[in-house]
Amino acid sequence: MPPEGLPWIPQPEILTDDEIVQVSRIAVAHGITKLRLTGGEPLLRPNLIDIVGRMSKLAPRPDIALTTNGIGLAHLAAPLAAAGLTRVNVSLDTLQPERFKELTHRDRFNDVIAGLFAAKATTLAPIKVNSVLMRGVNDDEAPALLRWAIENDFRLRFIEQMPLDAQHGWQRETMLTADQIIEDLSHDFLLTPLTKGERGSAPAEEFLVDSGPATVGIIGSVTRPFCADCDRIRLTADGQIRNCLFATEEDSVREILRSESADIDERVAAVLFGSVLKKKKGHGIGEPDFVQPIRPMSAIGG
Repeated sequence: MPPEGLPWIPQPEILTDDEIVQVSRIAVAHGITKLRLTGGEPLLRPNLIDIVGRMSKLAPRPDIALTTNGIGLAHLAAPLAAAGLTRVNVSLDTLQPERFKELTHRDRFNDVIAGLFAAKATTLAPIKVNSVLMRGVNDDEAPALLRWAIENDFRLRFIEQMPLDAQHGWQRETMLTADQIIEDLSHDFLLTPLTKGERGSAPAEEFLVDSGPATVGIIGSVTRPFCADCDRIRLTADGQIRNCLFATEEDSVREILRSESADIDERVAAVLFGSVLKKKKGHGIGEPDFVQPIRPMSAIGG
């Protein structure tokens, strides 16, 4: 989190609850089977529980997941599960409260932990913890994070730091690669590949820890990209369709949704299909012509 915080999208540009559900309904009707609510921070959405409930009634019923920073989850985990949420991912990069405060500029470590255990007490499963390791910042915590996750029955996934920071200050030299994360963990654990290099469209390579049953996931978005198998598209809070985290082009559905057109569903579906057809074979990080997208991760949705 930048010290100065992040800019807010003007309210009139943000999709309404009805518009979000409408795009979800169209997507599900055309073959999308999984919906994930991300952010920014989705728990800030006033009517999030109602949105989840309406999504759960779509046909065919989609799998509904949530990615959150965990602040506020202690109060919302149970009603979200009751509304139809299936799974939850919580971002947690450190087990040290003071370090957490330095990274997030919020003294809310205990709230995140409380949120995780509140989720554990519901039907939400699996509960995944997403951690990004940064050289010289928290790269000493990999074994401790994994040990803590296993002890508490959370599924840990380490994610390579990607060039999607708000400051546009990402440097490959500060990133811990998937190979380095695996090497660091291997000093304390026996890791056995589960996916054998073929994980399909799943972003994480899964490893058995000490012969199982516990596992750990490694998402090497930069050094081990899965672009060729990626089947994800994103709807941003302001109504843009993105076919890649690193896309520099977007396709708007907001104007279509707010038009008087009689064929809104067909037009939105055409935008979704068109965006998928334009997916590139790779994100191009490391190539001379790579350009970091203007939107940071907080404005894209993970």
